[in-house]
Amino acid sequence: MNLMIASDYDDMSLKAANLILAQVTMKPDSVLGLATGSTPIGTYQQLIERFHAGDVDFSRVRTVNLDEYRGLTREDPQSYYYFMQEHLFSHINIAPDASFIPDGMNDDVQAVCDAYEETIRGLGGVDLQLLGLGNNGHIGFNEPGEVFEKETHCVDLAQSTIEANARFFASVDDVPTQAYTMGIQTIMNAKKILVIVNGAGKAEILKKAFYGPVTPEVPASILQMHPDVTVIADETACGGLL
Repeated sequence: MNLMIASDYDDMSLKAANLILAQVTMKPDSVLGLATGSTPIGTYQQLIERFHAGDVDFSRVRTVNLDEYRGLTREDPQSYYYFMQEHLFSHINIAPDASFIPDGMNDDVQAVCDAYEETIRGLGGVDLQLLGLGNNGHIGFNEPGEVFEKETHCVDLAQSTIEANARFFASVDDVPTQAYTMGIQTIMNAKKILVIVNGAGKAEILKKAFYGPVTPEVPASILQMHPDVTVIADETACGGLL
């Protein structure tokens, strides 16, 4: 694991964007695994700015998102499809048919999961997977449990995750209780993994995830077993390490 310490959120976002830009420069048809939530917004803004500056071309890039709420339409402002359009895709020259997100409105759970795994395999796998780190150690929506889930699946969201995401909804009661997510095995199959972490509230879980035992009770701890992981964390998130 390579740990890069950033001075603050903006510096973390810049460093993460630089690594993604390097990936696309080296391989213009890269398959990028993308994340949602508040943490990557700054990174996406950096990518947009660099695109408009003429520093990068996304026309051959393909993307697959980590997860999507079950039961939200693509037009719902809280869906991850909407999030990606709002914060990245509508601002760069990625092809309209080159980004993939699980279908949250399909009630056939197994069909959704099988189709998404087939999509990822058909693209040749993920070259670089961007991850955030949940307060309870989840990556994607892989919640703490007794085993590491393997492939794309539908998960019942932990109450702590629902409460953490409630700030994006009118009330906690509006937060979906289920989501589709790439499984741990799917994430681990990515050639490179980039984890971004910021804020003092993530200090304890950052230490557990990358310096504690590998256990499904802290899903992100499995990343210790991946051969090419870069963690970019700001100084406050690294408080438990320094």
